Amino acid sequence: MALGDLSTPAGLKTLNEAVRERSYLEGYQPSQADTAAFNAIKAAPGSDLPHALRWYNHIKSFGDLRKQFPGSAPAAAPKAAAPADDDDDVDLFGSDDDNDEEAEKLKQQRLQEYAAKKSKKPGPIAKSSVVLDVKPWDDETDMKEMEKLVRSIEKDGLVWGASKFVPVGYGINKLQIMLVVEDDKISIEELTEDIQNFEDFVQSVDVAAFNKI
Repeated sequence: MALGDLSTPAGLKTLNEAVRERSYLEGYQPSQADTAAFNAIKAAPGSDLPHALRWYNHIKSFGDLRKQFPGSAPAAAPKAAAPADDDDDVDLFGSDDDNDEEAEKLKQQRLQEYAAKKSKKPGPIAKSSVVLDVKPWDDETDMKEMEKLVRSIEKDGLVWGASKFVPVGYGINKLQIMLVVEDDKISIEELTEDIQNFEDFVQSVDVAAFNKI
């Protein structure tokens, strides 16, 4: 997504429109496109650009995890325009002659087909982006094995993302890991309980960030 020079008011205005109805620049999880755009901004957008400011603060909350977002920095060239929704191919009015009985029948038939087609379209899938802090018992805990166990949890609607080990003091690190879930399929409360079941490794699990996508 070409946003222009984000160090200029015009570029920030373009960004504000780009994230008006979305949490990330591409797809349903943060990517290198977000990282590149964040790094190009000199300072937080003003309150006159509420969507850009919301996006900026959200991406900022990931801290060093921004470097581990999936994907690569976007090319300068803008994406090709998306193909028009095939709803546009539906001719709602078969004829301009309202007095023609056959034309009226055709018009009603196509209206019914259009309504049926629209009713079959699935609604958007509600998703959330989450960052979990997984804390071990002590500095002797095998953190790599703990992360391996956490990622071994597989569920429909759950996608694990980037992770890192963060020092918490006294030589102890915590595992900070990103994930994206489909809200109708995954309960974060149940997921944290599943992680805590690895009781030989995990002392506690906290939600560090939670954002609807």
